[in-house]
Amino acid sequence: MSSNPALNPSSAETSAGLPTSRALSLAGAAAVLGLALGYFWLGPKAKPPAAPVRPAAAAAANMGMPGGHPMPTMEQMKAMADVKAAPLLEALKKNPKDAKLLAQTAALYASTHQFKEAATYYKKSLDVDPKNVTTRTELASSLYYSGDVDGALSELQQALKYNPTDVNALFNLGMIKYKGKDDAAGAIAAWQQLLKSHPDLDRKPAVEQLIAEAQQKKEVKN
Repeated sequence: MSSNPALNPSSAETSAGLPTSRALSLAGAAAVLGLALGYFWLGPKAKPPAAPVRPAAAAAANMGMPGGHPMPTMEQMKAMADVKAAPLLEALKKNPKDAKLLAQTAALYASTHQFKEAATYYKKSLDVDPKNVTTRTELASSLYYSGDVDGALSELQQALKYNPTDVNALFNLGMIKYKGKDDAAGAIAAWQQLLKSHPDLDRKPAVEQLIAEAQQKKEVKN
């Protein structure tokens, strides 16, 4: 759903304000499991997927941690997330309407593949700050990985109403249409809009490659 294809410093992701644990904590478990939806979703620490993202459970069963350490199970990751989230949840008792704190809590759960919990806190953050495009895009990613493809697309479309040129929202809109809906034409349209809005995008070649791939798939289907 990114991100080291990194965005330009002026892009939307630099304003996310999310904790570094999003990409680095839990011994890098999130990155190893292939959490990123696309090239931009996780920010500059994430790796672009070399192939369609596998379900987290399957990845955990087939991949080990660097240095020979075993991959944490989903139950272990949930337990670690709960421990990490405890201070944030305690702070939220005092400030339950703190949008940034709610988004940070959501990001922590997303980093450990607890996407339903992440979506819950992203939604609460948006109840307070509905025009936050970064948070809405993150919510879309969590919904996608929770299996709610239509919900993810709806959130991205809403995000683009607030900011029609947001890099992450446009890229992920294309990626979810392509991977989640098998909609090559829709993906191409989103990515072409991305390149039109950001002609100097530093990851332009990667996006162009995706457009070419989708175009080939579209022609085969037709």
